[in-house]
Amino acid sequence: MPAPVLPDVRAHTDVRAHPDGRPRPDVLTLDEVLAADPAAHRVLTGDRPTGPLHVGHLFGTLATRVALQRHGVETIVVVADYQVIADREDAGDLPGTIREVVLDYLAAGLDPGATTIFTHSAVPAVHQLMLPFLSLVSVAELDRNPTVKAEQAASGRALSGLLLTYPVHQAADVLSVHGTLVPCGRDQLPHLELTRTIARRFNRRYGPVFEEPGALLSDAPLVLGTDGTKMGKSRGNAIELRADADATAAALRGARTDAERVITYEPERRPEVANLLLLGALAAGRTPQDLADEIGDGGAAALKRYVTDAMVAHLAPLRARRTELARDPDVVTDVLARGAARAGELADATLRTVRAAMRQTA
Repeated sequence: MPAPVLPDVRAHTDVRAHPDGRPRPDVLTLDEVLAADPAAHRVLTGDRPTGPLHVGHLFGTLATRVALQRHGVETIVVVADYQVIADREDAGDLPGTIREVVLDYLAAGLDPGATTIFTHSAVPAVHQLMLPFLSLVSVAELDRNPTVKAEQAASGRALSGLLLTYPVHQAADVLSVHGTLVPCGRDQLPHLELTRTIARRFNRRYGPVFEEPGALLSDAPLVLGTDGTKMGKSRGNAIELRADADATAAALRGARTDAERVITYEPERRPEVANLLLLGALAAGRTPQDLADEIGDGGAAALKRYVTDAMVAHLAPLRARRTELARDPDVVTDVLARGAARAGELADATLRTVRAAMRQTA
């Protein structure tokens, strides 16, 4: 596909600047993408189906995807089922988990008529691209990737070959569909930099095939779990999108706070209270500081009541849509089939181009 026309941006944070201070036009914000030419971009993003999605996803990645879709940015979402076993031995009920994740996507507003949703296992060409891409990176480069190190440390297991090569698999995802932007946080930029490196090295060795994708830098709020640590699918501290109102209320009643009576928004000093204020503000369309001022000396009990009411009300339409969608046993199958056809068409064409460039075809 033609090279995207990227706006001339200026660095808003250190991560968006070269070491010499020059701006990095390969790192964009959502506002910059939407304000320029949304149709010039193709976004590749995705999730590992390791458990139910939660409100952290809703206010973060899902909100970004819905905004991209609404503004006409072509968005492709991969449900990375092959990557589930990167840091674990048992994938669990993988088909069931995939179904739940896709239902969450649809309930949150992703439209399969506008957004492509597919599973890794349904598009073999993506994985065939791994072989030439692996030849373009060294073991040392993979071994020092900080995101891989963090994932391996969190798993508590020996580093698997699949996890070690995960950044190359991600590169295959992005480059197979000629993605121009990849949504990511600052901690994921090394993954994307390796994708850019692979594209650059392939072009240098075999001729111009790939554009170097840019980063769509996420400014999504960091939502903590009910225990004050990172909200996670498998940590028992998440507010799941598929849960009912009673389960949501129970989770928030048990959320950790502190002993101070007056509610203040101080994320560094009072992270648990600040997180509840953030959740309530996101659900009610307010600012955490405004909510803190309103609760004041009402204490943690008043704060939890407010957050519970706001969150239950905010999630009610999503959960109603989800319940309706789940009544159709074929809805997820149809969405994934349509997505696999689109992603497969793109990836197959890319693989043919790669093989021709490498002179592997007549």
